[in-house]
Amino acid sequence: MELTDKLEILADAAKYDASCASSGAPRRDSIGKDGFGATSGMGICHSYTPDGRCVSLLKILLTNYCQYDCQYCVNRRTSNVPRARFTVAEVVKLTADFYLRNYIDGLFLSSGIIQSADYTMEQLVQVARELREVHQFRGYIHLKTIPDADPALIAAAGRYADRLSVNIELPTQDSVQKLAPEKSVHTIKLAMGSIRRKLDEKAEEPRSPRFAPAGQSTQMIVGADASDDQQILNTAETLYGSYKLKRVYYSAFSPIPDSPKSVPLAPPPMLREHRLYQADFLLRSYGFQASELLPASGGNLALDIDPKLAWALAHREHFPMDLNRAAPHMIARVPGIGLRNAQRIVDLRRLRQVRYADLSRLRCSMKKIAPFIITADYFPARDTTTSENLRRAMTEAPQQMNLWPELQAA
Repeated sequence: MELTDKLEILADAAKYDASCASSGAPRRDSIGKDGFGATSGMGICHSYTPDGRCVSLLKILLTNYCQYDCQYCVNRRTSNVPRARFTVAEVVKLTADFYLRNYIDGLFLSSGIIQSADYTMEQLVQVARELREVHQFRGYIHLKTIPDADPALIAAAGRYADRLSVNIELPTQDSVQKLAPEKSVHTIKLAMGSIRRKLDEKAEEPRSPRFAPAGQSTQMIVGADASDDQQILNTAETLYGSYKLKRVYYSAFSPIPDSPKSVPLAPPPMLREHRLYQADFLLRSYGFQASELLPASGGNLALDIDPKLAWALAHREHFPMDLNRAAPHMIARVPGIGLRNAQRIVDLRRLRQVRYADLSRLRCSMKKIAPFIITADYFPARDTTTSENLRRAMTEAPQQMNLWPELQAA
């Protein structure tokens, strides 16, 4: 098979993995040194960096052959898809050639399981080793680790890769047993634990060998099983706390050709994936707990409003909140005020009283924050409007898009 044909098949097969985005990679370049490649101080993401630069990774599988028959996976053993396999030398050549032509900023490499977990992991490590040691590649590398592989191979992967990821895929043990019986949540978490221990050892002894400086991540598929958002967020919260993951990525299930009856025939709403990312950000950065965003009885996040607004409407006892007196972490919980603006408000009130016009100058969402705040010159009475009525007022009414707007205008 021609290399271009392999690339078409194996790049398409890798598109379902959302965990390739990254941040936190150390700054490296080849200025005044041998080799080529660089990473930015902010790390690399799959589409845009925080300063607006569009960057990309060569995102491929080593092979889409696989011994496993995970029901949600397009590359499962019984799937009727074209198969291909790169050699180690081909992946190294593609990465170097694409980088030197300014097509990519780094490599994301995963693989189906072939022969054995150890054999597959050894091939992935060999790609990274040759890029680093033979070609002196200083760009970004993200390797997908195989949970059943020997810990020594995972440790070797961490010496060459900027980030490692172990995909848990489904939030509950029951779902894994049903849809991916050849996998084990216990084994996946053991692999995550071994990576965390290596990261902790590196943090305690900075002079120890380099190990995955951008940390580890994972992915959960949304909508492939009956798990609701409460179960997904509880699992994410546990993973963040127990394994110090940098990110949990959420990927809406995409029905695949000739899919088995054990998985849905229709995808979940894409907005559900978006709300999970918003809730995940509240867990990581705002100090929320999963139990605050969803009741213990379970359920899904609201689709018509964002999770922070939903929390505020469910906890009206905290509002309206005096921005000149409230604790900083509570100011950040006001709908329409983000972390940066919360800190700016705290900095401002050290100099003088915060006024309503100050919030407009900070470009806060005034319509959203108005029912929830008190300032030096803005004293709304405690709102007696029901949360349901307030929710309707703050939800944009859906609009039907015109099929031919030019004809409508005429």
